[in-house]
Amino acid sequence: MPHRLRDLLARNRDWARSVEARRPGFFTGLLAQQAPQYLWIGCADSRVPANEILGLLPGDVFVHRNVANVVVHSDLNALSVMQYAIDELHVRHVIVVGHYGCGGVTAALLGRRVGLVDNWLRHVQDVRSKHRAWLDALRGDETRLAALCELNVLEQALNVCGTTVVQDAWARGQDVVVHGWVYGLHDGLLQDLEMTVQHTGQVDEAYARALAAVRRRYDASSAAAALVPPPTAPHPRR
Repeated sequence: MPHRLRDLLARNRDWARSVEARRPGFFTGLLAQQAPQYLWIGCADSRVPANEILGLLPGDVFVHRNVANVVVHSDLNALSVMQYAIDELHVRHVIVVGHYGCGGVTAALLGRRVGLVDNWLRHVQDVRSKHRAWLDALRGDETRLAALCELNVLEQALNVCGTTVVQDAWARGQDVVVHGWVYGLHDGLLQDLEMTVQHTGQVDEAYARALAAVRRRYDASSAAAALVPPPTAPHPRR
């Protein structure tokens, strides 16, 4: 076995010993039950580990990840995770979490070809197309990328609300709340995008409110940037 993989196994043993030392019986307790309160639907990016970001231990959060945290109504993988989490584990919160600087969102924004994943990222391109006029009016690719990362979270949270899994849970009166958050790789902080939905009747209003908040924030940022005069070139010496 390559040396680096042996290191991983050694690290695993050290980690298991440290957890068991802090919380004796922790792993045998996990065998007895799995009762997370949260379903995290996030990006597969290796820099965005759900448990660590939330400060939670194994067993506290159920996780589904894919490129660019996309929720598609025909994706049986994501739907199966949601169905098991909601119907069997009775999670109370479904949290869609994007992150700034997402490579998948970047490729979708710039129309960059990556490979097979281009077909998956068409869903993010649909988000870009839906908001294209507004995105194009923002100043600079970095600003547009950050805005599209947030818009993508809102759209995917909206998709979660529209799934039969969530709709059925709400119809039978189950307590399930859908959220949209974004994570900053630059500071390690999560930001609530105010897309919070507790039942079917709130979906449209919550989406409209969250979208308006995103637009206000970026419009204000672009307006402020426009007021900053460009640097003055020095006069050539005569």
